[in-house]
Order: sequence, then structure tokens, then C-alpha cells
Amino acid sequence: MKNPSFFPRRRHQRGVVLLLCLIVLVILLAGGVAVVRSMNTSLTSAGNLAFRRDLVNQGERAVSLVLANKLASGGALANATDDLPGENFKATKLDTNTQGVPLALLDDKAFGAVGKDSNDITDAAAQISIRYVIDRLCTSTGPATSTGCVQSSAAPAGGTASPTPPPTPPTATIYRLSLRVTGPRDTQVFTQSTFTKPEHESTASP
Repeated sequence: MKNPSFFPRRRHQRGVVLLLCLIVLVILLAGGVAVVRSMNTSLTSAGNLAFRRDLVNQGERAVSLVLANKLASGGALANATDDLPGENFKATKLDTNTQGVPLALLDDKAFGAVGKDSNDITDAAAQISIRYVIDRLCTSTGPATSTGCVQSSAAPAGGTASPTPPPTPPTATIYRLSLRVTGPRDTQVFTQSTFTKPEHESTASP
């Protein structure tokens, strides 16, 4: 017969292994939940980056479309010198935030004074909406001038020295096209382009 003094020691050991197993299971469960959440976050971030990349491409396509329809020769803005809200055009420089984005693209109420939402470029199938504004980098409306507008000019053509000075190269007023592209998951990107067109009515500063 076994010595009964051994039984109390065995009773003190009962339940310890089960408690340790439960603790380990809790730790593994917490680790598994953290891994799953991390994977979901990574997938969401990757999806958002893909959406942003696609929206940038959509914005670049919209730039070409707006240029062809609005600022090209014969377009609605080819010779515009005053505000045209029906064409999303402002003849003077728009106010912007610190990142250079026009406030008209950030606030629907402010946009109502500059353009019309009916001019938005939309793709219902792709859930994409593009809103744009065009502003002339001038301080006042009317014909563009070198003193009141941001302008660029072509360099005079090179050649042999001549006692007669070359004619003044034509100036070109700078226009700015800003777009807000909204896509799925409320993803938004802002793109901006600047361009010029000859201003035959410009006046040179003294």
C-alpha cells in the first residue's frame, strides 16, 4: 500500500496546467486578432492607393478633355476676359488654401459663385465625379496685361547681330486648371495644371 502522505501534494498540483493553458490560449487569441486586423488594414490601404492611382489617371484624362473643349481655338474660353460661371471660369486668381487648392473646390457654396455643378464630369459606372475650375492668374478682369497678370514670353530668336532690335516676343497669360476627382470609398485627389495661350491684346510694361 502506498504512503498516503503523497496524495496531498498531488491535490495541490491539480488545475495549474489548465490555468497555464488558458493563459496561453488567451495570448494566442489576442495575437490572432491583431494579425487579422493588421491584414485588413493593409488590404484597405492597398485598395485606397489603387483607387487614388486610378483617380489621378482619370484627372489627367479630364485635363485633356477640358482643354480641348474650353481653351482650344474656338472654345468657349478662347478669348474670355471676364468671369464666366457657366463655364467654370474665373478671370482673376482664385483664393486657395495653404496647399494651393482653390477654396471653390473645397466648399460647395464657394463653388456656386464660380461654376455650375452641371459641368461636372461623371462616370456613374465607375462611381467617379470630376469637378474643375479654371482661373486666369490676373488681379483684375478685362484684357490681360503684363503688369496685372502672371505671364510668360518666348525668348527672341537667335541670329546674327543687327542694328535693328528684334520685335518683342508675344506674351502669354498663364491659366490654371484645378480638378477635384472623387471616386469610390469617398476617395479624393486634387490635380492642377497650368497652361498658356498667346495674348495678342496684351500690353507690355514700360
